Amino acid sequence: MAASITRRHFALGATAIATAPTSARAQARGRLVVGTWGGDSQKVLEDYVAAPHLRPAGIDTVFDAAPATSRKVKLLAERALPRGSLDVAGFTDADAYLLWKNGVVEDIDYSQIKSADRIIPSLRKPYMIPQFFSTRVIIYNPQKVTETPTSFADLWNPKYAGRVGLIDIQYLPTIETAAFVNGGSQSNFEPGKEKLLELKKMGMKVYPTNEAMAQALQSGECWICFMWQARAVMWQNAGIPIKFVFPKEGYYLYLAGFTIPKNARNKNAAYQFLNTSLQTDTQTGFANSFGFNPPVTGVDLPSDYQARIGVPPGAEDKLQFQDNEYILANDAQLKDWWDKVLKA
Repeated sequence: MAASITRRHFALGATAIATAPTSARAQARGRLVVGTWGGDSQKVLEDYVAAPHLRPAGIDTVFDAAPATSRKVKLLAERALPRGSLDVAGFTDADAYLLWKNGVVEDIDYSQIKSADRIIPSLRKPYMIPQFFSTRVIIYNPQKVTETPTSFADLWNPKYAGRVGLIDIQYLPTIETAAFVNGGSQSNFEPGKEKLLELKKMGMKVYPTNEAMAQALQSGECWICFMWQARAVMWQNAGIPIKFVFPKEGYYLYLAGFTIPKNARNKNAAYQFLNTSLQTDTQTGFANSFGFNPPVTGVDLPSDYQARIGVPPGAEDKLQFQDNEYILANDAQLKDWWDKVLKA
C-alpha cells in the first residue's frame, strides 16, 4: 500500500533523525558528471548549485542531459564496470528505487549529509537525497475550458477532443492517472491502457518534453492536461494563460532527487553536490524558479507563494506516494506499451 505524508511527519522534520557527520570526506575537487533531464531541470542546477557553489570550489560540473529511461539504461549497462560515466544521477523516486533494487546505486551515507536532520522524514530514502516534491493537478486554459475541471476524468470530455495533451517523458504518471479514471489504482495501472486508447481516438497529442507542453499551452494548441503543480506555478510565472485545480481523486506525490551510482568516479564531489542541493539558499532558488516544495525544513518563502506551491490546509494527511514495488515489476512493460501501442 502507498505511504502517506502526515502532519506529524512534517513536524518531525526539525527533529534530529540522523547522527551528525562523524568523518570529513577528502576535499572535493575535480570533474563531476551529473545526469539530468536537461531543459529547466538542468538550468536550476546550473544556476543554484554548479555556478555559485561547486565550480568556485574547484569542482568542474558537467551535465549529461537525457530522458530518464535512457539514463536508467546507461546505468544498468555500466553497473559491472569499475567506473561508470555518471557521478550523480537525478531520478524520480520510483526510478531511483528500481535502480537501488537492481544494485546500481549506493545507499546514501547520511553521516555525510549535513542537512540530514532537516529532511522531512517520509521523504528521506536510503537510495536518494530528495531535491523537491509536488502534487499532480489538472492544468487548463480558462479561456477555452470555461467550466472548472474537478476530476481527471474531465480530460475525456468530448468538448476537449483534439485539445488534450500528454507528455512523453511522463508516461508512468499518465498511465497511472488514466487508471484512476477507469477503476485502477496505484497498484494496478492496467485499466489505464484502455482509457488512454480512448483518448487517442479523440485526438490527444503527445508532446516530447515538459517544455514542449508549455509551448503548446502558450500557443493555445493544448487546452487541458495533467501535470505537477510546480510546473503549473512555473508556467504561470512565465505568463502562460493557465489555471490549475486539485482533482477530487486525491493528492498524488511527485518526488525527485539524486542518487550516486556505486561505480561513480568522484564520490567526494558527488556528496558535495548532494549537500549543496539541500542548502537553504539552493532550496529557496529551486522553489522560486521551479515552484516545487522544499523537502527540508527551514526554507522561508513568502506566505502567498507558499500557498501557491503547497497543498490546501489539511491535505498533508492525504499526500500519496506511488507504489514502487508495482512500478519495479511493471515499468518495462508499461513503457513498451506506451511506445509501441499508444504512440504508434
